[in-house]
Amino acid sequence: MGKTAWWGTPERVSARLRLEVEMMRAAFGDTFRLVVPREGELYWIGEVEINMRGIPERMHTLKIVYVEGYPNRPAEAYVLKPRVYSEKHQFVDGQLCLFNPYDGVAYGWNPSTSTAVTVAGWAIQWLYAYYTWRATGIWPGVEERVHRSKGPGFQRRTP
Repeated sequence: MGKTAWWGTPERVSARLRLEVEMMRAAFGDTFRLVVPREGELYWIGEVEINMRGIPERMHTLKIVYVEGYPNRPAEAYVLKPRVYSEKHQFVDGQLCLFNPYDGVAYGWNPSTSTAVTVAGWAIQWLYAYYTWRATGIWPGVEERVHRSKGPGFQRRTP
């Protein structure tokens, strides 16, 4: 018999997933919905409005994926629509670069306190930073480059 996923099974959901659902509902109401595919990873999908002047589309579809190894590995965030891309702030597969793993649990991903709410909030902030960068040429906030050969162990997917 195989290993049970971190979230349990459809018949017996873990306390952690119940907490994740409760927190997403408290933070975002019905903006995001949890998708439990027959195979593959659970994910949240939702449409958020970015309230900035001069952007081509205000509505953005976000996908927050619970990866294998969650919560010891952070959930991943993607913008499905419209297409956005920043070579310095996204991975090749489109995953948003939301934090520097070197920042540690006090600032970056903390397996005991970070949730899908954390990642969704960071993804929304990322969108505001992205459009600010497109308008000004400057990415707001601290930028650091994590070199693949020196990374702390978070393996990113490739297309």
